[in-house]
Amino acid sequence: MSTDDPVRKADIRKIVVQIEETLKDNGKPVSGKSKVTVAAVIKNPYAGAYHEDLEPLYDLGKDIGGILARRGVAALGVKPDDVVSYGKAAIVGTNGEIEHTAAVLHPRFGAPVRVAVGKGDDIIPGTKKVGGPGSIAVVPLTNKNSIWVFDDMDSTEISIPDAPCPDEMVVIVALGVGGRPLARIKAD
Repeated sequence: MSTDDPVRKADIRKIVVQIEETLKDNGKPVSGKSKVTVAAVIKNPYAGAYHEDLEPLYDLGKDIGGILARRGVAALGVKPDDVVSYGKAAIVGTNGEIEHTAAVLHPRFGAPVRVAVGKGDDIIPGTKKVGGPGSIAVVPLTNKNSIWVFDDMDSTEISIPDAPCPDEMVVIVALGVGGRPLARIKAD
């Protein structure tokens, strides 16, 4: 990999890909319902010290968002337009601060995710927290083009036993195809 490679620039220790395919729910067969959660364990360049200017983390978020979303689409084995829902999350290690996760997830993270999934008119819902190794991230999912599609409102979770270390962050993208199994909620 060259030094211009976004994976190298982001100082990624590992990437974890978790695929969930629901085949049966409440005794009923289900098809076409799957989710992928892709997490990168990265070095937090601002761990251990206060920094007023967090803008360099915006570009880190842009790089990571694109990497994770492209890996997620590939892991699902679908065309980008087949992805109907998305979500994001981050856990910062104990030498970091919650604002580090906000700087990674908000200003520039979304654009490359939307490119990877073919579109994305609506916000990418997310969560963030401070935690240690094995912390669980619960990632909300909503429809990428209309947050009010009830059948696509879902969540997934991921935990990495050895991350985040105090000077790391776990950054996560979740993608869904087909909405919740047996979805049948009607809007009033």
